[in-house]
Amino acid sequence: METGGGEVVAPADAGALVFGHHAAPDWLTDLLEDNPQLAWVQLPWAGIEPYVDVVRRFADRTWTCGKGVYAEPVAEHALALALAGFRRLHEFSRATTWTEGAGTNLLGARVVILGGGGITTSLLRLLEPFHCHVTVVRQTPAAMPGAAEVVGVDGLDAALDGAQLLVLALALTPETVGLIDRARLERLDPGAWVVNVARGGHIVTDDLVAVLAEGRIGGAALDVTDPEPLPPDHPLWTEPRCLITPHTANTIAMAEPLLRDRVADNVRRWIAGDELIGYVDPAAGY
Repeated sequence: METGGGEVVAPADAGALVFGHHAAPDWLTDLLEDNPQLAWVQLPWAGIEPYVDVVRRFADRTWTCGKGVYAEPVAEHALALALAGFRRLHEFSRATTWTEGAGTNLLGARVVILGGGGITTSLLRLLEPFHCHVTVVRQTPAAMPGAAEVVGVDGLDAALDGAQLLVLALALTPETVGLIDRARLERLDPGAWVVNVARGGHIVTDDLVAVLAEGRIGGAALDVTDPEPLPPDHPLWTEPRCLITPHTANTIAMAEPLLRDRVADNVRRWIAGDELIGYVDPAAGY
């Protein structure tokens, strides 16, 4: 904040608030009620699910979040999970004897990415050397560099038909909860992999468990789950077609320098009266 030209003061003396707690909506509500002069609030993460109600309650304030800050590390993790799945690293890492060779090329694969934000923008760039046919499904269709086509949500089912890789990189809203259910999983290629670096709630977990157990798809690589944390006795832990990372696509160590730079940049912009980065739309919830 100070590197951006700001001064750290008590809430009563401040005109803007940089809120660093990942999930303390009641505390934030009290701060805003007690300090109506706080005109801008910066939230720490890209996903603001814990704060949606607060944002909408205080929609007269300017809100920004970490939207786009963590795109590069998360996109990198998504690519790593996809390659691990295609190359069957989940099986080889558990093997105790030399096994027969197996694996699938990502090169030239049909890929569907749900979401059109910063993660997708970064992932499209990372996928360029693999010459994939990428379809992006987003709320508002608009051309994106690296995507063969961009369609709206009404084009989701057609896009999934025969896709070999599905990557989830979208915001969790009431409309996207349970977006990927059994019917949509079964539209994928029988060898397809599902990579989720968004939120666990996008996928109907019981449907995913069933489809994996039946061998309907190649596998799932999940950085997020529903529920989360995933209980120790959950069947996904022992599912041989599943690869799980504990929400580590963007760790605190990775995030801190990126968020620090974003906050400093936004503080400079706020002081100068320039447009801020990472605006939150109270109505949309992200």
